[in-house]
Amino acid sequence: MALKDITLGQYFPGTSLIHRFDPRSKILFTLFFITAIFLCKNLVSYGLTLVVLLVFVALSRIQPKVFLKGMKPVIFIIICTAVLNLFYTSGTVLWHFGFLKITEEGLWRAGFMVLRILMLIVCTLLLTYTTSPILLTDGLERLLRPLKKVHFPVHELSMMMSIALRFIPTLIQETDKIISAQKARGADFDSGNLIQKAKALIPILIPLFISSFRRAEELAIAMECRCYHGDEGRTSLRQLTMAGRDWGLLLFSAALCAGVVVLRFFGL
Repeated sequence: MALKDITLGQYFPGTSLIHRFDPRSKILFTLFFITAIFLCKNLVSYGLTLVVLLVFVALSRIQPKVFLKGMKPVIFIIICTAVLNLFYTSGTVLWHFGFLKITEEGLWRAGFMVLRILMLIVCTLLLTYTTSPILLTDGLERLLRPLKKVHFPVHELSMMMSIALRFIPTLIQETDKIISAQKARGADFDSGNLIQKAKALIPILIPLFISSFRRAEELAIAMECRCYHGDEGRTSLRQLTMAGRDWGLLLFSAALCAGVVVLRFFGL
């Protein structure tokens, strides 16, 4: 997998309905949808959440191949989850060879777990793809604002998340450049055993850490030069306002969770 295929933290500007939603409503929808995914029990409830997710992906006008690229880094986790649920779930045995056995319940469980992981990933990618880091930070800060009464560092937490999301693509590009430079000097990262491959990463990690610390220092100096002192006395350039479509999205999110709960009650 090439580093350029990693799309985590990237924002794709657009004018679709999903892009125009208030970041607070999109964050709450993501939380509601994740809750609905974990409440799903059977084929009907999983089908309902999958249809909703596909509709929102289509409304975002972001090409499906972009979401597929975003899922590449977790393919190994998905495969391991499927294998563990497939071979280690008790039930009606369909096939067995030695200590390995595949059961009917294992097939269903493996399929549902893989579908759950994929929907979780696509849902979170949909949030980051359609919301800029600045708006995401503002929305999260507004949602967590009541916690300020108990002296929770809301602004600092939101700022750290924004900076982290902002610099993920930058660090990926930096890593790609370092790998290309090391390969041009004759470095080999593909051959050898596991220990040798781990040692071969040292010429990549050391320049990457140095570059990261340098960027962090430059950012800190730039923020100090602009008289940044945290949340005290600060105002926002963009004032967030909840429109009718945002309240409609929240009502739909709550209805989706309620519908999944009802389907779970009836074993669907």
